[in-house]
Parts: sequence; structure tokens; C-alpha cells
Amino acid sequence: AHGFYQYVHFDFCRRIRNMYNLETSAVVLAIAVGTYTLVAAAWDVRFSRIPNWLNVTALLLGLVYQCGFHGWAGLGMAGGGFAIGFGTLFALWLTGGGGAGDVKLLGALGAWLGFQSTLYVIVITTLLVGLLQLGRIVLGLVKHGYSRTRRRLSSKLADGTRKQNIKRTVPFAVPVALATWLVGALSILQSIAAASAQAST
Repeated sequence: AHGFYQYVHFDFCRRIRNMYNLETSAVVLAIAVGTYTLVAAAWDVRFSRIPNWLNVTALLLGLVYQCGFHGWAGLGMAGGGFAIGFGTLFALWLTGGGGAGDVKLLGALGAWLGFQSTLYVIVITTLLVGLLQLGRIVLGLVKHGYSRTRRRLSSKLADGTRKQNIKRTVPFAVPVALATWLVGALSILQSIAAASAQAST
């Protein structure tokens, strides 16, 4: 029975890969990164933190993935992605703009995605965080009125806890996951379109 389920799983992945003209590396990347970001987001929502074991495991597996599928060039891509992801969030962490788990999350994610895709994820995440905070302010205005909302925001700025309150209200791993899935979906659609165009010529 175990061998049968293994065969069914392998055959399903093979059919999906062939159906959309995707390489094995792309399928592995989508499954691994999708699972990682989903678990990280769920953990951040539930516990307001991202565990070290999850980030370290993802980082090591990302290096193995890059080396296994892309060789030394893959390790270079992993290094570039890690540098932009870890470096950007580390700079924010030094100024109190994020948690240490967030830094490690973007670093590990960068090892999987490479420099360019990680940069896209950072930009989209920033936009999503801004939209979520704007929505929170608008909701406060609707529920409590301008004066009360302004007083609440002013008090948070005055006691220096605004960033911590933002993090608790919007767990950082959630917009990161959404941004990653969006970048991944666009990349897959681009690959499908390119393969279709090549097949029609």
C-alpha cells in the first residue's frame, strides 16, 4: 500500500509538471517555499514569533536545493538572495522596525528565491504592510472617530511602542507569505506563457 501511494504521488507531480511545462526544480521550489511561508505565517499569527528551527532548516534546505539543481551558480543565487533578504531586514531590526525572526525569515527565503525574486517580495511586502496599516487606520476612524483615533496613534508614537503594536496587529510573516505566493504565481504564469509561445512556433 505504501508503494502504491508513493507511485500515485509521484505520478500526480509528474502530470502537473507535464501539464504546465514546468521543470522539476520549479515544482520543488513551489512546494517547499509555499509550505515554509505558510507554516511561518501560521506560527507568527499564533505565537507572534517565528521559531529558529524553522528558519534554519529552511535556509539549509534552500542551499541544498540551489546546489542540487543549479550547482555553484545556484549557491551564488542563494548568497545574493540571502544578502538582500537578511541585510534589508537586519537594517530595519537595528532601528527597531522588526523582529529577529523576521530577519531570519527573509534570509532563508532569499536562499530559495535568489536576489531578484527576493527583492520583489520585499517591495510587495512593504506595500502590503502599508495597505494593512492604512486599512487599520480607516477602520479606527469609522469605529472611533477622528479625534479618538488620532489620540490612540499619538500615544503609541509618544511611548515608542508603535512598531511593536504594528507587529502584533499584522504578523510580518503574513504579508511576506502573500507577497511570496504572488511573485511565485506570476513567475509560473510567465514560464507557462513562454513555453506555450515556444511550442506554437
